[in-house]
Amino acid sequence: MDNFDRQGISMSDGDTDHRFMHRAIELARQCPPSSTAYSVGAVIVADGVEIAAGYSRETDEKVHAEESALNKLDPDDPRLTRATIYSTLEPCSTRATATRLPCTDRILAAGIPTVVIAWREPSLFVAACEGVDKLREHGVRVLELTDLAAEARSMNSHLDLS
Repeated sequence: MDNFDRQGISMSDGDTDHRFMHRAIELARQCPPSSTAYSVGAVIVADGVEIAAGYSRETDEKVHAEESALNKLDPDDPRLTRATIYSTLEPCSTRATATRLPCTDRILAAGIPTVVIAWREPSLFVAACEGVDKLREHGVRVLELTDLAAEARSMNSHLDLS
């Protein structure tokens, strides 16, 4: 089945994935810089339409991008079970803020079946992020757009990502 953009032009899934990841990258550029956290953007898409978006530190200094986007939807929104979440960075599997669920747990609880990321979380703040592995273990389809990794990392150049 073809996907169509707003002008009705057929698009391949790869084109759609890249378009929404570019939107997530635009959001990540809006993040207030931090020396203790990544700048990340996230977009939730259902039926080819953006239904929510967010970025790190959008509403408070501890909110993650995926969390910010999910907070804008009713947890029982039926579109979530057929949605894709685009995140510029691998969703976290642990949080420094103990009172908040890791983003992987939030994605699993929402029933989102597909996650698209641009790069995996390096060990700068968390020794070994297991977001992709945990999502896949629970049957979530995870796609990695490694060709957009450098662009998705660019707003984090102030951090030691080596």
